[in-house]
Amino acid sequence: MGERRRSGCPINLTLEMVGDRWSLIVIRDIMFGNRRHFRTLLNQSEERIASNVLADRLRRLLAAGLLTRRSDPTHRQKGIYSLAEPAIQLVPLLAQMGSWGLRHAPASETLCVRARLLEEGGPAMWRAFMDELRHLHLDAPRPRRSVIGELKTAFDAAATARDRHSDRAARTE
Repeated sequence: MGERRRSGCPINLTLEMVGDRWSLIVIRDIMFGNRRHFRTLLNQSEERIASNVLADRLRRLLAAGLLTRRSDPTHRQKGIYSLAEPAIQLVPLLAQMGSWGLRHAPASETLCVRARLLEEGGPAMWRAFMDELRHLHLDAPRPRRSVIGELKTAFDAAATARDRHSDRAARTE
């Protein structure tokens, strides 16, 4: 028998699938960081997700049809997680959440870079990003534009600028 839902409201149904913090963080890390293995998701989480919480969220996301898992050909006990189409379609929602966070939360300058680019790029960039994710996760044809490359280049530049600024500040102390 299916899981009982609190209501048929589309917002409620979405929140029941992805509304907890950790589920969205896992999707974000797979989507933006291309973290596809359990160990990578665990060890590279800035928010320091606990292993039992990560295992639970991965199970939930698989059951909800937002992620898929296949065996890693390099190691029998490892799995590779991929975004399913419904998770890829969360790009506009995550982009809007990033935009909201830019305006209403004390986000770090370096970590704001991708959110700003997605906000400025708008729906055209979101569609290109979704096409690239479909290529990476669903074996769709490679798109011409690499939004992931654009986001990485901007993030790396911001991180380098932050490091240079930190070095200068340390030298003047």
